[in-house]
Amino acid sequence: MRKRLALSHLPTPIQRPRRLAEALGVDLHVKRDDMTAGAEAGNKIRKLEYLLADAQEEGADCVITCGGLQSNHARATALLCASLGLRAVLFLRTAVPSAPAPLEGNVLLDRLAGAEIRLISPEAYRGREAVMAEAAAEIRAAGGRPYVIPEGGSNGLGALGYVRAMEEIRKQLDLGLAGGKPFDVIVHACGSGGTAAGTALGASRYEVAGEVRAMAVCEDRATFARVALEIMDDARSLDPRLGAPAHLVIDDSAKGPAHGASTPVQRARILKVARLSGLILDPVYTGKAFSGLWDMAERGELSGKRVLFLHTGGLPGLLAQAADFTDAL
Repeated sequence: MRKRLALSHLPTPIQRPRRLAEALGVDLHVKRDDMTAGAEAGNKIRKLEYLLADAQEEGADCVITCGGLQSNHARATALLCASLGLRAVLFLRTAVPSAPAPLEGNVLLDRLAGAEIRLISPEAYRGREAVMAEAAAEIRAAGGRPYVIPEGGSNGLGALGYVRAMEEIRKQLDLGLAGGKPFDVIVHACGSGGTAAGTALGASRYEVAGEVRAMAVCEDRATFARVALEIMDDARSLDPRLGAPAHLVIDDSAKGPAHGASTPVQRARILKVARLSGLILDPVYTGKAFSGLWDMAERGELSGKRVLFLHTGGLPGLLAQAADFTDAL
């Protein structure tokens, strides 16, 4: 068993938003992983429980990671590093790296946690592994002990966080929660592939669901299919008990115009979800994923199926895009 830090509030509840389910005509349940913690909440904390444990095992005093300007993963890393007494260095992608990052959303939380933010261009970000490796070498040369975490915490070790999440759901079903029966499909947002890989492996191992539908919020279906397979192979090398995954479908139909950019329809649906259920989705991840679920419901693809939506958080990112909701409101 790999070492894990207990950093989150578990188990997170599984809820049935009755009015929303009735409006969609779907037997819908929601795994509230937006409630894994306080300001550091979301799906990333489950991965970081393993990754930061590994960093401590290696004697690290600094963690280096990356993401978009409003990265939920970077924010969770910054806050958790602060709680553990580790320095955090964040490489954040932005169109104009020479301009200061606005103090809003996740960036504000990064700064409050004392993280060092290094802004880089989209072109430089494409070589992020080399950029972080170079930073690690510089820190090491200065006497530091760096530990590099990939984008989204998405590698085999991080994916074990969602294998464990599926075990948690299995225990909840065994207690009779959420109807007590396995789900037909789990739907969630996919931005770097680690949650998809861990969920597919865990859903199969613990007989939680036969299908996992990962709604891509960037990149395309082929890219995430390749990435998820690589991460699953890596995870199986760390835990030989893991076998074949559940049927993993990468769906890029709701990714919108670009990473971090949503459509008017997606924003209108975020509004409707909030007013029917009180659930708050964000325009970068969960709003796109739920919009894809909504499309599936309208096409009749979820008729007669038990559906679990994995709410992966993202509230700070929503607050940073308040102006984009003028049309919906």
